[in-house]
Amino acid sequence: SFCKRDDHNKENLFNSINYDVAAKKRKKDLLNNKARTQYFHQEKWIYVHKGSTKERHGYCTLGEAFNRLDFSSAILDSRRFNYVVRLLELIAKSQLTSLSGIAQKNYMNILEKVVQKVLEDQQNIRLIRELLQTLYTSLCTLVQRVGKSVLVGNINMWVHRMESILHWQQQLNNIQITRPAFKGTTFTDLPLCLQLNIMQRLSDGRDLVSLGQVAPDLQVLSEDRLLWKKLCQYHFTDRQIRKRLILSDKGQLDWKKMYFKLIRCYPRKEQYGDTLQLCRHCHILSWKGTDHPCTANNPETCSTSLSPQEFINLFRF
Repeated sequence: SFCKRDDHNKENLFNSINYDVAAKKRKKDLLNNKARTQYFHQEKWIYVHKGSTKERHGYCTLGEAFNRLDFSSAILDSRRFNYVVRLLELIAKSQLTSLSGIAQKNYMNILEKVVQKVLEDQQNIRLIRELLQTLYTSLCTLVQRVGKSVLVGNINMWVHRMESILHWQQQLNNIQITRPAFKGTTFTDLPLCLQLNIMQRLSDGRDLVSLGQVAPDLQVLSEDRLLWKKLCQYHFTDRQIRKRLILSDKGQLDWKKMYFKLIRCYPRKEQYGDTLQLCRHCHILSWKGTDHPCTANNPETCSTSLSPQEFINLFRF
């Protein structure tokens, strides 16, 4: 009948409309996903904005920057490794609760890659041990205060992450340093002046102490007063040094004792092979050497290197 034919046409029209809408939605989602994927993987910079306007809503968060600046690749670069580790340490101390759930997961993934790199290279072991201990201590405090501070995710997930940290610590503790198979020139075979020159490149006094425990000859070199004096002068100002003078039994300045006294009172100087930089002209944050869409005539003169702490401070509103 006519009514049945009309109902049938309406049903076909309705199905056709639904099909077109679904097809358009799938096409739109596909284009959006492609755009997001390209933007995430190709652009290694982020615009830092601290306010909302009609044109730009919301804020740039620490978690967003952490996800976008490709720290997973940065840890494979020896120039950036210490910078990223210091950044992970600062986040572990005070910024974990400011990360989104995705950023927190990304943080743990990067940390796992850092641990695996150290296990393979057998370098920076103490540095990562200290990072893991800092993170574990912070998580213990946050987990015990559930309800008072914000930890994104189920408490059981965080307990599992803490167990992972303990497992990583155990792996680092079980590292056995393997001696190289070849028998060529070793550090102790070098002239004393060259050995001392190399030791002056070490910026951590604990490394000097450890090196001195390798051989009796190195023990003598590691106690060199000039070596510890230069180390103190590298990290601390004259005013800071004058406030912490320590005399030896011979009436001379004990620079080694002064160094370990000073590091308990003042922060040490931080120096990195490569850093993040902020363009003062367009407020874009990126790694050095990374191109970004800057409209300045001389973009190179507009960039300012950021220490890890300065990077964190950008996202404190």
